[in-house]
Amino acid sequence: MNKFMKVVGAVAIINIVARLFGFFREMAIGYQYGVSYKADAIFTAYTLPNFLYLVIGGAFTTAVISLYNKKTTDQALFIKQSFTIVLISVSIMTIFVLCFTTSILNLIYNQNYNISPAEFDLAKHLFYWMMPSSILLCLASWYSGLLNINDKFHLSSISILIYNVFFLIIAVALSFVVGPIAYGISALASAVIMMYFLVAGYRKLNSHPVGFSFKHDKTTKQLWLMVVPIALGGGTLQIYAMLQRFFVMFLGLGESAISAVNYASRLTQFPQAILITAVTTVIYPILSKKEAENDYESIKNLYSKGLHYLLLLLIPVSIYSFFNAENIIQVVFERGKFTAEGTMITTPVFQIFVLSMFFLAANTYITRFYYAKADSMSPVVFSLINVFVINILVMYLMADSTGVNAIAWGTLISSIINTIMLIVYARYKYDLKLSSNKRRTDIFKTIVAFILIAIVMYFSSTYLEFGNKWITFVVGLIVFTFITLGSYLLFGIKEVKDYLFTIKNKIFKTS
Repeated sequence: MNKFMKVVGAVAIINIVARLFGFFREMAIGYQYGVSYKADAIFTAYTLPNFLYLVIGGAFTTAVISLYNKKTTDQALFIKQSFTIVLISVSIMTIFVLCFTTSILNLIYNQNYNISPAEFDLAKHLFYWMMPSSILLCLASWYSGLLNINDKFHLSSISILIYNVFFLIIAVALSFVVGPIAYGISALASAVIMMYFLVAGYRKLNSHPVGFSFKHDKTTKQLWLMVVPIALGGGTLQIYAMLQRFFVMFLGLGESAISAVNYASRLTQFPQAILITAVTTVIYPILSKKEAENDYESIKNLYSKGLHYLLLLLIPVSIYSFFNAENIIQVVFERGKFTAEGTMITTPVFQIFVLSMFFLAANTYITRFYYAKADSMSPVVFSLINVFVINILVMYLMADSTGVNAIAWGTLISSIINTIMLIVYARYKYDLKLSSNKRRTDIFKTIVAFILIAIVMYFSSTYLEFGNKWITFVVGLIVFTFITLGSYLLFGIKEVKDYLFTIKNKIFKTS
């Protein structure tokens, strides 16, 4: 577990830097275009390529990792087969979207959204630039999977950093020349650079060569049988994002609503994505190997400890973000064309989204254990029920009374129910328990610590508000850090004590 946590920690650090640059891109869009149709067009055009990369590319990658480790797989042949399948499949999807771009945009910008021909053309041209990057991004995801199989976790994480850095630099630089279209050009250029880095990294391994193979066998059939359910079950966050943008338009919530939802959801996903990307990048190849070795005790241990770590990390962040939502939005976004009005629209949406942070991360984490058990259908069933039924129902029923907040409420309620379903079924089907009897007292201590953190953060956000947003932010962050660490130490949270003990030993050892 210590080795696992060290690798996760290293990957997490790289992901923090990578996500920061991705987040800086969101801040740049906010600064340049605020909550306007131009920002809406950029976010709308980027949604599909990002969806294909994370959901379709991620599904192929997860399936490839799982099948690669099987004893019956001809690894050299499978590399070529899977490369061919990914390239052709994503190319067909991309060409299809490009051929029907106008129809897709007409569906998104329906009669409830007042958009001028110039605004529509902007979104269309952004689509034309961004969609081809889907092919490169999905292949990049596939190459990242091969690197992770060979324990080169840092290379796949660095590739995301490279992508986000160049995306930001190229987009901002070109925007002074060509305007919002710069973000489309940058999406394609940065995908090319990312792909080059991953190909070079894989070639250095001197592993099985990448090429084409149109041979179909039992392994390719298994690949397809895994990809579809994994895409539906594992792409929850991205499916939520697609539905959120569609229903903002469908429900007629007006201009700037899609930008407010995007800013709020991206800000929520920042800490969540850092942690869950780091954990799943490392854990799934390990889980696949443990499952092949029938090491069920290690799998159970990873399951309970991993969820507890997510709980300890994300619940305090959710509490802090909820009570300090307005100040966080002010500090992160309120500058340039992102005005106080934008903060007012975005803050309540953000507050509801942060409450779903742990549940969305837990869903992604638990789903990996189902995949390791070769069960890709159960998460799909749960996702279909929650994302496409409960989520949509909540958004529809609450739209009239809560406006754009209904989008966030749909995500929160459906993600909670999905987590409960996954946990209950994993306990019943695979004997995966949240904790042993010995750890139940630790969970009780953790809950009490959370209550104390919530009380302190409520009073801090209410009474420690200053005339300067940065002073308020810094003071709030200091209070949060001290109360979180202090409460964990006060109630003897084992993971924190062990971590501090390790740091102490390293300090004294080096001195």
